[in-house]
Amino acid sequence: MRIKLLLPLFALALALTLAACSNKGDQKPRPNIVFIMSDDHAYQAISAYSDHLTQTPNIDRIANEGMLFSNACVTNSICAPSRATILTGKHCHLHGKIDNRFPFDTTQVTFPQLFQAAGYQTAMFGKLHFGNNPKGIDEFKILPGQGAYYNPDFNTNDGKIRIEGYTTDVITDLTMDWMKNRRDPDVPFLLFFLHKAPHREWLPAERHYKEFTKKTFPEPPTLFDDYEGRGSAAREAEMNILLHQNWAGDSKLRPEVLDEL
Repeated sequence: MRIKLLLPLFALALALTLAACSNKGDQKPRPNIVFIMSDDHAYQAISAYSDHLTQTPNIDRIANEGMLFSNACVTNSICAPSRATILTGKHCHLHGKIDNRFPFDTTQVTFPQLFQAAGYQTAMFGKLHFGNNPKGIDEFKILPGQGAYYNPDFNTNDGKIRIEGYTTDVITDLTMDWMKNRRDPDVPFLLFFLHKAPHREWLPAERHYKEFTKKTFPEPPTLFDDYEGRGSAAREAEMNILLHQNWAGDSKLRPEVLDEL
């Protein structure tokens, strides 16, 4: 889900977990926590909210068995500031990451540090987009910056590596391998499963080329909106369809690839 949809879910999970950890007389096992995030995933592309564009049965199952948020917001929806806020629980002017360029204040305490200190094993795989390595994480493999869709590099505890494949598959494989084979089953864990997709530029796995290049999606009624009747925020925002579409950012496949399908 998109970051703004995950914040309430995270807050609830964190509150329940801290409550469980604070009761020293409670002998029940402490819960494991898996934090899943996809980047810039619009609600219209999640069939739990709207099923006219695509079907997302696994995300829908999470919604059906848990919560579906229909009224949630953030104070700063840019990638890195949102991630810094998730990790610290603070507004951007307090943790220092007010946009993607400003550095994160590394003196800040992040919630993985608290879980680590409480005896949790912690791991993070995927996109952090932070400019520095995560704090409070025992093992990490994170994309440098935005990362690549194909054959991505990763920053790790032991330096930089490259893994062949499509980034969504690679991040999933790294996460599942850690869960099944390499975590300590005797201690609770906090796991971050952080996808790069579907962040712009939108490049699919090769196995999806034929299906989606042949598929017709309905045009939204605002596709050719000139923003004349909109407020200043909508008119001046970057990355709108009217002014900011370009070949590099918005073309999924080159014409010669389409000719082969």
